[in-house]
Amino acid sequence: MDRYEEIASELRQRIERGELRPGDRVPSTREITRRWSVAMATATKVLAELRAQGLVRAVPGVGTVVAEAAVPARTPAPTRPAAGERQIPRRLTVEGGLTTDRIVAAAVEIADHEGLDALSMRRVAAELDAATMSLYRHVPDKDGLVNLMMEQVFTAVGFSATDAELPWRARLELAARQLWDVFRAHPWLASALSMTRPQPLSNALPFGEWVLSTLAAEGLDLQTVLTAYLTLFNYVRGTALNLEMEAAAEAATGQDAEAWMDQQEPQFMELVAEHPTFLRLTREGYDFDLDQLFEFGLQRLLDGFAALIDSAAQRSSSARS
Repeated sequence: MDRYEEIASELRQRIERGELRPGDRVPSTREITRRWSVAMATATKVLAELRAQGLVRAVPGVGTVVAEAAVPARTPAPTRPAAGERQIPRRLTVEGGLTTDRIVAAAVEIADHEGLDALSMRRVAAELDAATMSLYRHVPDKDGLVNLMMEQVFTAVGFSATDAELPWRARLELAARQLWDVFRAHPWLASALSMTRPQPLSNALPFGEWVLSTLAAEGLDLQTVLTAYLTLFNYVRGTALNLEMEAAAEAATGQDAEAWMDQQEPQFMELVAEHPTFLRLTREGYDFDLDQLFEFGLQRLLDGFAALIDSAAQRSSSARS
């Protein structure tokens, strides 16, 4: 047995014993190299082996975690129909229970774990054990299905009467973080949404109205209000695009971002040799965290909004005096 297989076996046993439970982080490639004194290439193979066995999965911004336990469904023993009773074929029974909600839920599950590229009407039908054509009685096509999926995930965004009493900055922070959480939970959403050709999503309107009304109440003209809203929305969406890109890169390479950076380090060191600031940063290292990057950018963006609001207040005061 190769060394990477031995380490993978040890980690698999920890998972099977429940020492590492679904959602728990498994050792990163860097931790594996330190703990087992192996090369980075070996550590990368360990995680690739566990991934191939379906024991772990990558979560962008978190790392490699134990996958949810896949408990195979028990197939009931076949029973003979009673005398005079007509037996209904299994697939007909399943199709009879199809609903738009079930189709959308299955599609969201597929996209969450495998990305939009893996989504198709045939794939959803297979997940529901139904005939592909039966789905078209509930959804028009894949594009229509994706719109319904976006409608569904935006139900997670909402605001209370207590939230309405917050000052403008806290209201926008709340809205931006809720939107970020939705993108985090559904990495495909950022690429599915369009800024230039916005989809008519009724469940996304409360978010928009919240941001627009917050800014309008601070005295900004409506053109500036809409521009600021679009800037905030696109900042969150633009940052979130990295989630799906990283998930796709990891699926293609079998490496998480940390392992990939470790592998590329010699090349980066050579590239930055003549650039002193880059060289210092490369030597010191940088703990990249997408959540921290999002929060830093959000605060700087709101600082800019504060300047706009202060300027509008000064103009209003001057006009009254």
